Amino acid sequence: MKQHVESSLREAATVLDALIRNDAALAAVVRAASLLIDVFERKGRVYACGNGGSMCDAMHFAEELTGRYRRDRAALPATAISDVGHITCVGNDLGYEHVFSRYIEAHGRAEDCLVALSTSGMSENIIRAAETAKALGMSVIVLSGRPSEALSTLSTVYICTPGGVFADRVQELHIKVLHILIELVERHFFPQNYCDT
Repeated sequence: MKQHVESSLREAATVLDALIRNDAALAAVVRAASLLIDVFERKGRVYACGNGGSMCDAMHFAEELTGRYRRDRAALPATAISDVGHITCVGNDLGYEHVFSRYIEAHGRAEDCLVALSTSGMSENIIRAAETAKALGMSVIVLSGRPSEALSTLSTVYICTPGGVFADRVQELHIKVLHILIELVERHFFPQNYCDT
């Protein structure tokens, strides 16, 4: 069993190293952080969405903006589209492909930003959410695990992480990127939290 643990950790290290060596992806992360900073400076709100494990990552991202990351500081306005009442209503009445776009249609404003997660790059409800956000004049940051012409076209910033074949490795890279985005936002607004690092 130990060999499987070691193999899994080596595989994770390999995809992380591939991300570190991917200059285009790293530049996109920097652009995404700058975009989020601009949104918060304009008093905009961030909405995050994803399916399955990506939904959990979207919720994690939002709660660390509204709550706390490493140290105490003021809350930042972020919401994960995870309201079960909304999702089951829209899924039942209009179809699951509309669960995120309908929420953005109701709440999104031009000064806001959508952070959309799709390991495959092909999730119809993520594509529709990005379409709706773009139509409203919102910024759109997409994290994907595979190249997606549809999502890259709809994105203000498109980050494609080299996660390999399976979603778990992609999600591991996505959560690292999300944590880095939070840190970069905090370093801008709350530099005192990083004065001893």
